[in-house]
Amino acid sequence: MTQMTFTALEEDLPGLKWQSRWRYSWPAYRAWLATRRFDGPSPAACLQALQRHMPQLVQTYEKLLVLSGSGDLEARFLSHWKPPEYLSGCSIAAAAGHGMVRLVRNYDLSPELNEGLLLKSHWKKPVIGMVEFLWGLSDGINADGLCAAIAYGGRRGTDAGFGITLIIRYILETCSTVEEALDVLKRVPSHMAYNVTLADRLGQTASVELQPGGGLRQVWPAIATNHQSGPEQAMRPRFTETHDRRAYLQSLLADDPRPDSIVEAFLLPPLFQRRYQEGFGTLFTAEYDPCRACVTLHWQVDKWAQGFDDFAERHAEVIRYCDP
Repeated sequence: MTQMTFTALEEDLPGLKWQSRWRYSWPAYRAWLATRRFDGPSPAACLQALQRHMPQLVQTYEKLLVLSGSGDLEARFLSHWKPPEYLSGCSIAAAAGHGMVRLVRNYDLSPELNEGLLLKSHWKKPVIGMVEFLWGLSDGINADGLCAAIAYGGRRGTDAGFGITLIIRYILETCSTVEEALDVLKRVPSHMAYNVTLADRLGQTASVELQPGGGLRQVWPAIATNHQSGPEQAMRPRFTETHDRRAYLQSLLADDPRPDSIVEAFLLPPLFQRRYQEGFGTLFTAEYDPCRACVTLHWQVDKWAQGFDDFAERHAEVIRYCDP
């Protein structure tokens, strides 16, 4: 049986808790960089990229760098500027109506490749999200009710840009609405093809397809799987079932469901994946409620409900998955 450990931590500003997670996770990330023969830009170039594209994050970046030991490799890694390729599955849908809004995502990957950390912080804004690459986010929500989630766009290849997880962090630290988030995505380049879905408490939803090095296409409805709508071919589409999952999501939203009901579909096939031994299993389902500014993490046998006023730390809780 496959299993994974999840933790929920609260720390307003980077400090001892973040440093402890750094010490826990950095050896695996350092080994990952070595296997990819990472030789990215200089620390000075990385800082310049942050100052140009995401200046509001520079102070936090510098604090994290001190906590990490201030090495050159650490500086390049934490900047998220021109990182190596990284891939993940995922299905996402955002819906508004019936007086409510939801963004729901399944995160599909191998358990050893996810940090399993839900972090509540208050750097620029109060933010709750699932951490990747130590301070980036695969998905999250801020106290203004803006939420965002990513899905791999289905093709390899990189260009000058930031890792998408830091762009999501930046959006949630600086934006309050879907419109503001779209403005960020138009100007901050992603290093790979990724799909991003957004929702806010005003009932606005959106999905965009990011191109390596900058540029985007907005698509409808507000759903995402692991391919894009352009001429580019998705990687292993039969294995990921990306086209089938997207068609299912389109059908789901076409029926104008109550937004609070769509999470049920994410806990069942074809959206829920059990191929953990093949590196493609659903590790968690995140249900974001912009109107209440809260998130519920769902598993087959458990769930965590977390909000800004009632966040509860959870430590090293083991989730077990049933292989097919």
